[in-house]
Amino acid sequence: MVHNCVTFLETKNGKKRTVPISQVVSDAIKTRESGTLFDVKYREFCLILKRVKPDLPKGQAAHVLRHTFASHFAMNGGNIIALQRILGHAIIQQTMAYAHFAPDYLQDAVAFNPLGGGLTVHTVTTW
Repeated sequence: MVHNCVTFLETKNGKKRTVPISQVVSDAIKTRESGTLFDVKYREFCLILKRVKPDLPKGQAAHVLRHTFASHFAMNGGNIIALQRILGHAIIQQTMAYAHFAPDYLQDAVAFNPLGGGLTVHTVTTW
């Protein structure tokens, strides 16, 4: 049995996807053991969001949260392939829109190369 996961059934591409969540998030949202985890009060949410972000285009309420999550995931150094799976993007190019948020992404060349950044160069003395 998988614990602390949320399964999205009604997705844009029609494919269900399961995403792990932390215990803290689970404790905050879970109201039942199975089925719908929480009561969705979408209209209330939209009204609150409208007060916070009055210039948000119509129909973008849920999308803005998705975009915010993806941006922060990248800024915190999250794996771009994991983000692709979380968002349910069919092709990596869709997800790459968030890559520029990743801090020091070129440092991965040092951290994750086959030598692990631990290349030792020996000097050779010739006579």
